[in-house]
Order: sequence, then structure tokens, then C-alpha cells
Amino acid sequence: MKTVAQNRRARFDYAITDTIEAGIILTGPEVKSARLGNVQLAGSYLSFLGGKPILKNASIAQYAFAVQDPDYQPGRDRVLLLKKVEADRMQSMLAEKGVTVVPLEMKAGKYIKLILAVGRGRKTIDKRQRIKERETGRRLREGKDV
Repeated sequence: MKTVAQNRRARFDYAITDTIEAGIILTGPEVKSARLGNVQLAGSYLSFLGGKPILKNASIAQYAFAVQDPDYQPGRDRVLLLKKVEADRMQSMLAEKGVTVVPLEMKAGKYIKLILAVGRGRKTIDKRQRIKERETGRRLREGKDV
């Protein structure tokens, strides 16, 4: 499967504990647009409405070669396809304080799939420490003094 969109910011902002693959309900032009990579996952998250998993704030641009719909909303809420057991597990994890579910990437093969991650938000101090470790590792690989 080909990765068509990534949410690189999610790996930086959250300490990822678990991942899961989910399907997503899209319209025909949205599928074509997603296959071209016209997807923005930054700032999107998973929520539950009436027991159904909903992807919020994910933007899929309108397909350029389709009839232009003036009522099209690129950031509309989209229903995700999860097994009942997986959805219940995700919902129970979301009930904990500080835990969120964010999409990491969207893949396109025969079907469009979304890789979801359960994560706990990192504090600014943790982020700074992670940047410092990355920079130190980079200097050591280049052979410069630390």
C-alpha cells in the first residue's frame, strides 16, 4: 500500500502507545483526490458520536477533474470503519485523561486505510529533551564534538 498522507507532527506532539488500522467512508471524488495525495491530516483527531468513530478536522481537497460542487466541505466529519471490539477499546482508552487518538498516515491500495495512534500528549519540556537527543545523535554520527 502506498502512503498518500502523513501526520508527522503527531509523532512529535504525542507519545504513541498503540496503533490500529481503520477504513474510512469517502465519496468517489474524495477517493480519487486522496489517491493523488490531496489530504491534510495535521490537527485531525478521532471522536465518538453515538458509538460511531468519527474523524474530525481531516481535510481532503476537492478532486480537480470532477464537476465542482459549491457545497463541498473539505474538512467535514468522516465515519471510520472499525470492528466493534476495536471501537469499544478505543472509546475506553479515550475516556482516560490526557489520552487522544490521532491519525498517523493514510494509505491507498485497493481500499483507503487510515493508521490511527493512541497517544498521550507530551509536555514542552519533553519535546525539548527529544530535540536535544536528536541533535546530539546527529552530531555523533557526523563525527563532530558534542
